[in-house]
Amino acid sequence: MTWLFWAPLTAATLHIGEEFLWPGGFLDWYRHYRPQIANSLTIRFAVIVNGILLLLCLVAALLGSSPRGVALWLTVVAVLLSNVGFHVMAGIRTRAYCPGLVTAVLLYLPLGLFGYWYFLRSGLSSIGTAVTALLLGASYPVLSLLNHRCREADRRRV
Repeated sequence: MTWLFWAPLTAATLHIGEEFLWPGGFLDWYRHYRPQIANSLTIRFAVIVNGILLLLCLVAALLGSSPRGVALWLTVVAVLLSNVGFHVMAGIRTRAYCPGLVTAVLLYLPLGLFGYWYFLRSGLSSIGTAVTALLLGASYPVLSLLNHRCREADRRRV
């Protein structure tokens, strides 16, 4: 099942493509969605955050079925699952298409559900590891919003 280790990298690449290339427009959409942190949403910031995500996906794939590889895979996929929640909630709140929604729902959601099931069922992950990874990944939206608010507050002080 080696494809599973590479699936987050593929899904994240397609998701980032939907957000920024086709149809694109995520930064403008997000600035409209959260105007209070609009100045924090720079192209540089998006490149860095998405670059780190892709790097983590790559490292998880390269580590494969090792205990650290599985734990990292589960954590990265938990971040992707939290992104599904963000896109769905944002789409509901704005009653508009949120760039990234399609790939989040069609790729991230089934990948996350299947991956967690597979790694737990195969014994490659303990329940403790899976729960810890899920909690870490689920914390990303909160940490991201707090980071943007701090960045915005710093910009206002200058």
